[in-house]
Amino acid sequence: MAPITDEKPPAPGGSVELAIGGMTCASCANRIERKLNKLDGVTATVNYATEKARVAFPEGLDPQALIAEVEKAGYTAALPAPSARDSGAREPGEAADDELRPLRNRLITSLVLSVPVIAMAMAPVLQFTNWQWLSLTLAAPVVVYAGWPFHKAAWTNLRHGAATMDTLVSLGTLAAFGWSLWALFFGTAGQPGMTHPFEFTIARTDGSMNIYLEAAAGVTAFLLAGRYFEARSKRRAGAALRALLELGAKDVAVLRDGVEVRIPTDRLAVGDRFVVRPGEKIATDGVVEEGSSAVDASMLTGESVPVEVRPGDAVTGATVNAGGRLVVRATR
Repeated sequence: MAPITDEKPPAPGGSVELAIGGMTCASCANRIERKLNKLDGVTATVNYATEKARVAFPEGLDPQALIAEVEKAGYTAALPAPSARDSGAREPGEAADDELRPLRNRLITSLVLSVPVIAMAMAPVLQFTNWQWLSLTLAAPVVVYAGWPFHKAAWTNLRHGAATMDTLVSLGTLAAFGWSLWALFFGTAGQPGMTHPFEFTIARTDGSMNIYLEAAAGVTAFLLAGRYFEARSKRRAGAALRALLELGAKDVAVLRDGVEVRIPTDRLAVGDRFVVRPGEKIATDGVVEEGSSAVDASMLTGESVPVEVRPGDAVTGATVNAGGRLVVRATR
């Protein structure tokens, strides 16, 4: 009998892996995790690096309630989407490039504009007449445009009564920029010929002639660089993990009442009995219940000679059945 394709959606209850969006630091992941774990019968772990939440929930709880709880915390969540190959959507690498592009543009903008601002503030020889107004012109796009991700995240957290690293960055840069605006327009810092001499002494002043545009622009550029390189590292790590996942089987023939039902491997459950024919990859770790064969485990052990297996022997997922037909019971 030809294998039957089973396309029914998974029933509510059990476990699910949610894709989380909007996290900017580890405290965001901790906050989402606490929110989910407050639900009755729910156990959740949130991984900031992979931006995933693995949630176990009781029978009868709709996964949409989990998504709503995450959204209440100010973040986004989505159920696992079909693979790009099946749905015609963009590959994960292309989506990651689209996410990195605006961050890269903001980083380049901040670096180009903040370097002269810092140089003029630190070197008195560069402080020509009305240099402070040029500093304001260069620093304003850095704080407002390049620093927008920090300000947006800080505002979202404020609306939900929370504080994260973005709150500190936004508060610090806006405070330095705001004071500089006051000193330029209402203090004496805007007067022609004003300079910031490099001194080792401390003198008491009212602060009306001091501007901190280099601090606002420099901190924004520095932290944007860190966020960009972090995002790029996560993308590369994700690409390596996806390459490893490609080694595994995409679907599996599960025995249901003596009939082979073809399902995606991500719907395979512990205890399911599945068939592995010669030349096929073993879908997941399990124990052989019927048949005997030789299994090529070179991708795992490096040993080129296939290993003989028989009923009762353990087999590893993604290894290749090189001989006869096997019936395996999934153990994980």
